Amino acid sequence: MASGHERYGWGAKVARWVWSFALICRSLIRALITSAALAAGVLLAGCNSDEISLANNAKANQPVPPKLVADMAAKDMDLQSPMLVRLFKQEAELEVWKQDRSGRFALLKTYPICRWSGDLGPKVREGDRQAPEGFYSISPGQMNPQSAYYLSFNTGYPNAFDKALGRSGSQLMVHGDCSSRGCYAMTDEQIAEIYSLGRESFFGGQRAFQLQAYPFKMTPLNMAKHRNNQNMPFWKMIKEGYDHFEVTRQEPKVDFCEKKYVFDAAKPPDATKDLVFDASAKCPAYVIPDEVANAVRDKQQADQAETAQLVAKGTPVARSNTGIDGGMNRVFASKLPDGSTGLSEGGDGQGLSLVALSRAPGTIPSHVNPPRGPVTSPEEPLAASMAPAQAPAPATRVASAVPNAQSDGFFSNLARKVGLGGTDTTATAQPVAAKPKVIEAKRNEPRPETSAPKAAAAAPPKPDTNATPKPDTKQAAIRPPLKPSLSDTPAAAAPAKDSLVAGSQPIVSSNSFDSRFSAFK
Repeated sequence: MASGHERYGWGAKVARWVWSFALICRSLIRALITSAALAAGVLLAGCNSDEISLANNAKANQPVPPKLVADMAAKDMDLQSPMLVRLFKQEAELEVWKQDRSGRFALLKTYPICRWSGDLGPKVREGDRQAPEGFYSISPGQMNPQSAYYLSFNTGYPNAFDKALGRSGSQLMVHGDCSSRGCYAMTDEQIAEIYSLGRESFFGGQRAFQLQAYPFKMTPLNMAKHRNNQNMPFWKMIKEGYDHFEVTRQEPKVDFCEKKYVFDAAKPPDATKDLVFDASAKCPAYVIPDEVANAVRDKQQADQAETAQLVAKGTPVARSNTGIDGGMNRVFASKLPDGSTGLSEGGDGQGLSLVALSRAPGTIPSHVNPPRGPVTSPEEPLAASMAPAQAPAPATRVASAVPNAQSDGFFSNLARKVGLGGTDTTATAQPVAAKPKVIEAKRNEPRPETSAPKAAAAAPPKPDTNATPKPDTKQAAIRPPLKPSLSDTPAAAAPAKDSLVAGSQPIVSSNSFDSRFSAFK
């Protein structure tokens, strides 16, 4: 029979074993709960696939380049503050805006678009090669770290407005590879940088960032040039959202009803129920704060008066460009044999100064085809833009704004609950309260016109994106897994085909994407 000392020793061993087992179980349970919470967060953020894949590859974890981090600090922005993206077809530009510490959005950087396809106007149906126009929301679930085109994110087309009009299409992306069939294509280096900015904003608690896609910058001159375009009713409608952002420097709240967009709608003061919007149904009674409505009205009246003056002075109507498929920023077109900007013209802050750089901002693959047809701006032909004259670098454009409130995001709260960290960098400034005006719904609102459908493309769409398929001889294995960071410094050497931008800089550490948010292929 065992002695009491032996029995005590055996009991202690059992106790230690039970305690160790409990700790192991506790760790496993905590890990399972964390995984489930993250998966649920992504599902709530917006799933577009049944396959969940953690962003555990090096491409998706590239840090934001040090120069861009320094630019954010100079503009009083935090790395993980909310962001907003604007796209312009005619100018072939993608703008990234970040919220500064006052709660206002300011322009961080403008990226030249390497290739977009289709025509000026919204996407109507699957296969029309059109890149979408309108307002879309990009959640973590739309970020694709395993894209066949380096990295990408889904635009979210069709939104509720598109669906209400019966528009169709899928997998419309912003991606790398500079090749498009209904998408907005950047270089691999550019999309790596844009992707990293979106990732950090999600880490900071932003549930989704807004994507605004336009045919051109909605200026009086452009509205005058395109005044006879059949898409003008639609463009005037989305210009209202453009104007809301311009006067407030806040992300406009977007709703849909009566097959139209509604911006910054709020519940009337005497309402007892929350607003319910249905893109195909009658609009509920809503209000727009007077300080916003008045500022937008003043801007629109000034724009309309200037547009009328330009028309009266004989501003020529934009010529038809039948047969031209999309556009390309001239900084890229100037590097290709027989390059053409197609439907793109070269916008503000771009022009000759960027074209004069000896290298393009990223790698231009050898399979890229420029748009067919002549340059759309006869006053500034591509041949002139390729002149060797050196021009000064464009000045940085930072917009003024008015504050607005930002609450703790879903992902910020989720990260704190599961112990993943994350800093709330949003501002808490509130707009001045104003007496709103109740807007009653109108049943006889005219339905906005849309562009006529185009002939369907012959090539079948790729499952990942609408971009033009690469030649079969090109293998993914020969592409370097990582791209250097972009540089705005001109290089002295002449450009070479498939050349990389010079001046890549050392990287800095950033939060890992491996175990936080999942994305879909």
